Amino acid sequence: MPVTDTIIPVYNFIACAGGKDFAIIKSEPDEIFTSLHSPHRHEGYSITLLLRGSITQFIDFEKYTITAPAVISMTPDQIAQIVGTENCEMICISFNKEFLITEMMGWIACWECMFGHVVMDIEEGYVRELKTYADLMLEEFYGDKPKKEVVIRNLLSAFIISCARIRGEHLVVMQMDAMQNKLVHQFKYQVDLHFREKTQVAQYADMLYVTPGHLNDVIKSAVGKTAKQVIDEKRIAEAKRLLFWGDQNMKEIAWQLKFEDDSYFNRFFKKHTGHTPSLFQRMIREKYN
Repeated sequence: MPVTDTIIPVYNFIACAGGKDFAIIKSEPDEIFTSLHSPHRHEGYSITLLLRGSITQFIDFEKYTITAPAVISMTPDQIAQIVGTENCEMICISFNKEFLITEMMGWIACWECMFGHVVMDIEEGYVRELKTYADLMLEEFYGDKPKKEVVIRNLLSAFIISCARIRGEHLVVMQMDAMQNKLVHQFKYQVDLHFREKTQVAQYADMLYVTPGHLNDVIKSAVGKTAKQVIDEKRIAEAKRLLFWGDQNMKEIAWQLKFEDDSYFNRFFKKHTGHTPSLFQRMIREKYN
């Protein structure tokens, strides 16, 4: 499987499956890529529809044992490691955010809104609905019909909306106008790119040509958090990943996340988690080792 060399390997499942911006495969029972048993990230967004059996895996710093039927969704920055499977059958989807049609980009910007939990248990009746979309995507992906990408984009959009409905999410973002949706998408996109060096709402407001107050109001309406909370949570989440999965010391992690020094990193982390980075690292590793 193609790998991007970083501290945590990044696997390009899309390229592995022969796609450009989208890929989908249906695995046979317990047919799992060996490389997925090591900590890794995915190049794009990923959705796994678990149809049969069970899978045990780490996602970030939590260990899950997931029994079918279920949907597992992950963003590109999350770290995963498969520990084991049992009689497992699944459909795996991966895509870049640029793949979706423009109107749907706001949905991906609010991925946390629809998929606030990486694992979603589903009832048998909903499995048929999601599997119908997935089977049609499989047919289109491996077929050679004209305009196949257009069809797949719309099927993927329908799949994502169905997941949101199944979770019972009557999202504000569903009713937001196009300009608000665009602003949420652009903010999330910029935070993903710049959260290490740009930590203030005003910096993103300047980039997006809006006032900090307006940006904050739109973000809070969409995701239920202030813009500053989104930025800080992104920094904390990445810090936790590096503390759990990495082998760098505190100074190196602080430097990688662009903190002024490890003392400031220590204060920032404790303010948001209640623990020092060293204590969090020890507790989370003891929990699973």
